[in-house]
Amino acid sequence: MNTRLIKLTGISVVVLDLDDTLYPEREFVWSGFEAVAVWLRERMDCPVDPARRMRELFDSGSRGRVFNALLAEWACPHIADWVPLMIDCYRSHQPIIRLYPDAKKALTAWRKTFQLSLISDGMLKTQQNKLRALGLESVLEPIVITDQWGDSFRKPHPRAFEYVESQTGHRASQCVYIGDNRLKDFVAPNQLGWRSVCVCRGDGLYAAAEASEGGRPEFQIETLSHLLLCK
Repeated sequence: MNTRLIKLTGISVVVLDLDDTLYPEREFVWSGFEAVAVWLRERMDCPVDPARRMRELFDSGSRGRVFNALLAEWACPHIADWVPLMIDCYRSHQPIIRLYPDAKKALTAWRKTFQLSLISDGMLKTQQNKLRALGLESVLEPIVITDQWGDSFRKPHPRAFEYVESQTGHRASQCVYIGDNRLKDFVAPNQLGWRSVCVCRGDGLYAAAEASEGGRPEFQIETLSHLLLCK
């Protein structure tokens, strides 16, 4: 891990990931569980706090089946009907989330000098709700949520990165992508000749992910305060 200050020169466009790069994704998960808990309490008597139990299930390894596991544990007869509704509640809720302090500071400083953009995977409505909650809709341009083209264009597909190049009019070498997931975030920017930086946060959901072939970031840092960008 590089903990020293990393200096990149010749940068014009700073393109950012969203989840676990600008804010802790776990905060969104917890916020979603609270929304689902409200929904659930309106429909059944819950033996324990549902939000707390969902957090416990999530941390115990049931990430993809938290709602199924919860309802099965409580012998709920409506699993098949309710789980899709709980998923929709989770995905569409208005989240209570906050920028990482170092991200807030970096964005404030960088927007004075660089064009700031975003490339993020995830459901369009969900990611838009996150951006709205974080106050980033007017800070980043262009904003690319890859699912607007279909989930086959999620990273590591290069389409989003090529789109940002075309919209900003800058060469690949003038663009830097900052993300957190070494499994998928850096394959396309590396192929296109972008600079690439992984911010490796200890609380990230993909902190332990290994770099995929061709996806090793140029630099790894622990916080955005370790990154100095220059024109």
